[in-house]
Amino acid sequence: MINILIVEDEISIAKLMKMSLKRAGYECDCVYDGEEAADRIGTGKYDLILLDVMLPKISGFELMEYIRPMGIPVIFITAKNAVADRVKGLRMGAEDYIVKPFEIIELLARVDVVLRRYRLSDDIIDICGLHIDPQAMRVQRDGKEIPLTKKEYDLLLLFARNPDTALYRETIYERVWGGELEYGSKAVDLLVQRLRKKVGWNQVLKAVNKVGYRLEVRQ
Repeated sequence: MINILIVEDEISIAKLMKMSLKRAGYECDCVYDGEEAADRIGTGKYDLILLDVMLPKISGFELMEYIRPMGIPVIFITAKNAVADRVKGLRMGAEDYIVKPFEIIELLARVDVVLRRYRLSDDIIDICGLHIDPQAMRVQRDGKEIPLTKKEYDLLLLFARNPDTALYRETIYERVWGGELEYGSKAVDLLVQRLRKKVGWNQVLKAVNKVGYRLEVRQ
């Protein structure tokens, strides 16, 4: 599971980010000042840090100096008009930045891009009878390749990387289609049905009432 540290002193924004990222299948911790962030980074293990520039006690730039030798990717969170902060953050080694206020779909997209860049999600996956090679985009069962469309493959990876996690239909749509799910749309349900049939996941890819779907690995 990918672990993300959110360092943001605006509590409402931090909680919204955490909720959205957890719904997308990530593990998240939140801290609200630079000093606590430094403690967490020193004692925890994180795959990505979302770092606000303006923080109490220790600034985001000061924290970046601390983080850089550890090799943990960082996405800076900046104010709308803070162009100088964005430039400075990138020059200090940040992988990307996101400007407040932002849409959750943009946050998820930027997180996904950075994690892919660091190949944190490209390891071979063996799950529920399937052998998945993300780098080759190849899916096999019992040594035989299963041909999938791009959306079927993206959906498969989403479930494979988030086992035993209930994923909301809205989150699935955001991650696979890259937009917002329209009210009454059956696109997610139809794609799930096709995927189940193609890869033989009829018994493990379960519907979750009023939520979406979950790949049940622990039987």
